[in-house]
Amino acid sequence: DFAIGAVCTHLGCVVPWNKAVNRYCCPCHGSQYDEDGKVVRGPAPLSLSLAHVATTDGNILVSPWPETDFRTGLPPWWK
Repeated sequence: DFAIGAVCTHLGCVVPWNKAVNRYCCPCHGSQYDEDGKVVRGPAPLSLSLAHVATTDGNILVSPWPETDFRTGLPPWWK
């Protein structure tokens, strides 16, 4: 399982999920990301960041994603 960091890679705006178009849409400059956070329309240069997510004893645990980005096949750009 994975979580998506909903911060636009263009200028750092928060990108809410837009159910009507099934995408994350940046209200600042129009960048769009698919359901996995992969950029599909600029000006954003990169996909949204990823994190691991799990539940333990009813708690949600979020941890860094150091592995290859499964959407692009590249090392993660986020730290």
